[in-house]
Amino acid sequence: MKGFLEDANYSIGLLDEGATLADVIDNCIYEHTHTGRRAFYVGDLGKLVKKNIQWQNVMAPIKPFYPVRCNSTPGVLEILGTLGIGFACSSKSEMALVQGLGISPENIIYTNPCKQASQIKYAAKAGINIMTCDSDIELKKIARNHPNAKLLLHIATEDITADEEMNMKFGTTLKNCRHLMECAKEFGVQIVGVKFHVSGSCKELQTYIHAISDARCVFDMAEEFGFKMNMLDIGGGFTGSELQLEEINHVIRPLLDVYFPKESGIDVIAEPGCYYVSSAFTLAVNIIAKKTVEYDKLLPSGMEQARNDDEPVFTYYINDGVYGSFASKLSEKLNTNPGVHKKYKEDEPLFASSLWGPSCDELDQIVENCLLPELSVGDWLIFDNMGSGTLGEQSTFNDYQRPLIYYMMSFSDWDEMQDAGITSDTLMKNFFFVPSCIQLSPEDRFSTAA
Repeated sequence: MKGFLEDANYSIGLLDEGATLADVIDNCIYEHTHTGRRAFYVGDLGKLVKKNIQWQNVMAPIKPFYPVRCNSTPGVLEILGTLGIGFACSSKSEMALVQGLGISPENIIYTNPCKQASQIKYAAKAGINIMTCDSDIELKKIARNHPNAKLLLHIATEDITADEEMNMKFGTTLKNCRHLMECAKEFGVQIVGVKFHVSGSCKELQTYIHAISDARCVFDMAEEFGFKMNMLDIGGGFTGSELQLEEINHVIRPLLDVYFPKESGIDVIAEPGCYYVSSAFTLAVNIIAKKTVEYDKLLPSGMEQARNDDEPVFTYYINDGVYGSFASKLSEKLNTNPGVHKKYKEDEPLFASSLWGPSCDELDQIVENCLLPELSVGDWLIFDNMGSGTLGEQSTFNDYQRPLIYYMMSFSDWDEMQDAGITSDTLMKNFFFVPSCIQLSPEDRFSTAA
């Protein structure tokens, strides 16, 4: 069946109605405490099914193309492939990965703004024709290496309330679009649509209005050159919040109905990445070292006056860091707070604390300051919403061990997949039953995707 590999090297625990995500985490921590305290993820693949239902209810008929770089683990890609979602790939390895799932080239877009010639040739050989372009240099490179390419002109968005520098880093201006169309005509390259991207940190939804209006201008411009445009890509930036999704839909739907009506034959697509996977994965890490200091200038806000002079400040080192699961911390703020796995009293004192990775590198700071009860080496911390941007190829810095991945799904989510017609003998081989309240050994419980 398309979307599932016969030799997939993982399994999905099918939980009965009495079992919960917390039970799975408890069991995994019990196992790792006895076999080696390695960091691990628990991925609830049922959340991907729920997110897709939500997308169809709110955003249809906009078709999602999932950016593989967000989370390229096999369980995620195979579930999404089976749900009929397209894929946005930024490299040869990503294109090969999704093609290995049986995904047709028509459902793959090559989105890297700075493409290597060898990878353009690979896309051409694989029949992956749709790709983005934002400069004449890229256009000429594509023309030389992929004569059948179909380009989406990537236009810049101007979001002055978010990270304007990043938004303007990629994407061309309206003025330059005319020049690119002239170049495309000269080199015989097809232009079939427009792409733009609004950052997930953007708080001003009017940015979408400007971007869609600009896209319409590019479509009108293309008619002058004789290009037949049939695709609009509204990019990513979907955080996973249903409220945000509804707000975006409320803003863009009227404009799409006017500028790109259904009868125009223009396909509208999007690239929701963290929307699908962020909330689906929980990371458990272990404290491997601890230091106590008498004073730390990086106290949490409001603690300076409340803290006694003799109150300790703790620094904890954990077995994962920015050269692994927290790589996104190097470029953006961590969007999750650590939770303590062990039970502690409600009135137990909390102390100013900081969390660091295992590399002993000055950049390997995960949480600058937070309030935690006093913890010990060997205790576990839990991070929610860790499914985006960290699961894929990771560094081997300082003998870093990649966390294990345990997949799970509830019976109710499995039933929803069956109701959608997503069943086959191949799919069933990836699932096994996990009863509630039963402690299972590692070899009996889960296969892992290392």
